Amino acid sequence: MDRKKELKQLYKESEIEAGVYQIKNKQTGKVFVASTPNLKTLNGKKFMLKNGTFINKELQADWNRAGEDAFEITVLEVLKKKKDGYFNEKIELEKLEEKWLEQLQPFGDKGYN
Repeated sequence: MDRKKELKQLYKESEIEAGVYQIKNKQTGKVFVASTPNLKTLNGKKFMLKNGTFINKELQADWNRAGEDAFEITVLEVLKKKKDGYFNEKIELEKLEEKWLEQLQPFGDKGYN
């Protein structure tokens, strides 16, 4: 199997992880906190910022003004999935995001939420 096919197969087989992430402005300390059902999409968030199409207009304006190097994107927590019993990923992901919103309080002068 050639390398490209092998990498594509590895990507398809890798587990999809849900979680909470932050985009932090290193100059101001302001943060944007959000969750995603697929942490692999963080590259897509960065792509949106680079292309001026991010959903949060205040964050987008700061990105445009300060540039990519002024920001860092980090995973705050990966959602741990239960093996037994009923598990609603969407509800659990919302709870996890709420936990981080309460902890970091990224509102007003402290954030973009």
